[in-house]
Amino acid sequence: MRIALVDSGIGMLSTAAALHSARPDADLFLSMDPDHMPWGARTPDAVIERALAGARAAWEAAGGLDAVVVPCNTASVHGLARLREVFEPGVPVIGTVPAIKPAALSGGPIAVWSTVATTRSGYQRRLVETFAQDIEVTPVACAGLAEAVESADHREVTDAVSYAAGLTPGNVRAVVLGCTHYDLVGDEIVGALGEGVALHTAAHAVAAQALRRVGDLPHQGRPGRVRVLASGRPAELPAAALTYPAGRSLMVQGSPARSF
Repeated sequence: MRIALVDSGIGMLSTAAALHSARPDADLFLSMDPDHMPWGARTPDAVIERALAGARAAWEAAGGLDAVVVPCNTASVHGLARLREVFEPGVPVIGTVPAIKPAALSGGPIAVWSTVATTRSGYQRRLVETFAQDIEVTPVACAGLAEAVESADHREVTDAVSYAAGLTPGNVRAVVLGCTHYDLVGDEIVGALGEGVALHTAAHAVAAQALRRVGDLPHQGRPGRVRVLASGRPAELPAAALTYPAGRSLMVQGSPARSF
């Protein structure tokens, strides 16, 4: 089983870790794009171009793929249709949607933490209108949080989480993490908001959907390999990734993922 994960940076780690936990025999190809990150500030056409480049690089490195996973809200919004044109029906392409629907089903009020650009987007507004129109929803623009997580700067993460927590009403029962980077600092977020607030993320649902789409391929009888691409080049897992439990869980036989 060969699965590519396509994202600009280490926000993919939570989904990769969920896939690795569910199918430890699967070969994962982590196609990051450090030369062009972050994608959120780029035009839709540029995001499509970079997502396609990442998926194609993984395809070539793997010698074919069983699935392409896009654990990035921005790339899913802009690039999913084009990726499906290129890869499906032969290779399923699975995108990421903020977990607004399950959060709303648990009852409100809720808050949606996302990047400044996503908070302003019609995409997020339509999700709220579709799945949470009858409950109180507070959008929270988490300025600088994704960048702080990407750099693994603990002080910056703490400051960004504190800032976002200050914008979150005290009566919220659930918080949707609308950027996959935020999953990596879930404990810090809970610490800032209090144990009574439930976090809703998409990683496990995306991983489960990817495995459903792939189908029941036989287990390979060996630990899966974790390969990394940096803007198409063979690379090692970034040092910042190993500061997070999700990144460390991808270490194979005691060693971090290595280049090809």
